[in-house]
Amino acid sequence: MTAIFVRHGQSTGNAGFPCHDLAEIELTELGHQQARELAASWTDTPSLIVTSPYRRTQQTAARTVARFGDVPVEVWPIEEFTYLEPSRWNGTRSDERMPHLEQYWSELDPSYCDGPGAESFATLLRRAEATLNRLAKLPARSIVLLFSHGQFIQAVRAVVAAPDTDDRGKMRGFWRKGEAPAISNAQCVKLHHSFGRWAIE
Repeated sequence: MTAIFVRHGQSTGNAGFPCHDLAEIELTELGHQQARELAASWTDTPSLIVTSPYRRTQQTAARTVARFGDVPVEVWPIEEFTYLEPSRWNGTRSDERMPHLEQYWSELDPSYCDGPGAESFATLLRRAEATLNRLAKLPARSIVLLFSHGQFIQAVRAVVAAPDTDDRGKMRGFWRKGEAPAISNAQCVKLHHSFGRWAIE
């Protein structure tokens, strides 16, 4: 089966605006344009469309959902990785959070959870693995579009690319200050499952 993970279009958070509720962040006008271009780009009809529970992925998927009106749509737990406790950081900009981001990633502790509403890096990897296991049970000819988030897709890719690397090893190098995001807005990552194995196309 084929799984195409799609990062949402540009959001207000990506554009540098303060975030008050991570689940309710919306697309910018550029993000809506990217969603329109994605919807027009598909060459095959999907078997299933999946979104995260977050507004920006559902907005990105909306044009594709409208184009393929008969295709079922499901919401799966493929939301973004929240590793800082939201109640302490809601309403802040990314530059205000930067010292805490640096500290989190420098400590390289996959089991650490920052507080209520956050998850550990190990939990992120388990979500990625569970998603791949769920996809692997679908019919072999399935084509699934999954509208998700940059770090979640990055985790999925890490699970597939480095199956023998432990959680700490996967965490090392996952985030690098000052570099472009590993998965860009509206970027697609295509995976194929056959004979019990996943491969990145």
